Amino acid sequence: MTEKTGSYKDLLVWEQAMDLAVAVYGATKSWPKEELYGLTSQVRRSATSVPANIAEGYGREIRGSYLQFLRIAQGSLKELETQLLIAERIGIAPKATSHVRSPSSAGYSGRGPAVSSYQERPGEIGDW
Repeated sequence: MTEKTGSYKDLLVWEQAMDLAVAVYGATKSWPKEELYGLTSQVRRSATSVPANIAEGYGREIRGSYLQFLRIAQGSLKELETQLLIAERIGIAPKATSHVRSPSSAGYSGRGPAVSSYQERPGEIGDW
């Protein structure tokens, strides 16, 4: 295996996932205080899981492990989307949060940020 170049911080998908996490934190600041340890916490954990899994996978020595972490990040996106839909349905999140909910609005494809970025721009993950 050839050695990786650069850092996970150089990955466009990691930068976009970080932006998503920050946007989620901003959107949930106005949620009811009684949800702080409920849905608010779950949404924030899901959002921060995306860039964290991309970074953790990048640090793995085996390409297959990295791809597995990218799939986990993709799952976290689906979890986040579902939680935001629940928040909309129960009335704590306005429809305006749909810009946060939709990965495509942040430049992601419908298949999830990590896996699609790898498939479309393989040089972005390093020279493996």
